[in-house]
Amino acid sequence: MYRSISMDEFGQKQRREDITIIDVREADEYSAGHIPGAVSMPLSGLAQGHESLEKDKEYHVICLSGGRSSMACDFLGNQGYDVVNVMGGMSAWRGEIE
Repeated sequence: MYRSISMDEFGQKQRREDITIIDVREADEYSAGHIPGAVSMPLSGLAQGHESLEKDKEYHVICLSGGRSSMACDFLGNQGYDVVNVMGGMSAWRGEIE
């Protein structure tokens, strides 16, 4: 099970708090522009890469539009991780990118 957050709520939370963001888009998409500080962990490699995550930490998961992040949150939530799906993804993000 996982929670979801709207882009507006995410933007407000990101300005107020130090949050950990996982970007599950593929490497080329991430390289083309991502939220500053977001960690690249493509959905295609999540089954192998998730073990580097901490189970007592909250992660906000983002993709391009919300589909892949939803799948990633479903997977990670079932593994016992505290994850929040960022609805709308990078398509809805209006903040800074790097």
